Amino acid sequence: MKAQEIRQLTTEEIVEKIKNGKSELLNLRMQNARGALEKPHKLNALKKDIARMMTILKEREMDGGQK
Repeated sequence: MKAQEIRQLTTEEIVEKIKNGKSELLNLRMQNARGALEKPHKLNALKKDIARMMTILKEREMDGGQK
């Protein structure tokens, strides 16, 4: 997801996406440990998406919770 797409979401939606992303990341890490992960680049992409969402949440928190 791009940052602009994330900014269009509500705070609750972002929190939910972070929660889902973290559980998916756990599953991908377990698959990688077993050697069953077909697309290892998905790990890095997912980590970056989660970090983007967390950054935008922090920005909103610092701005006073707008949107």
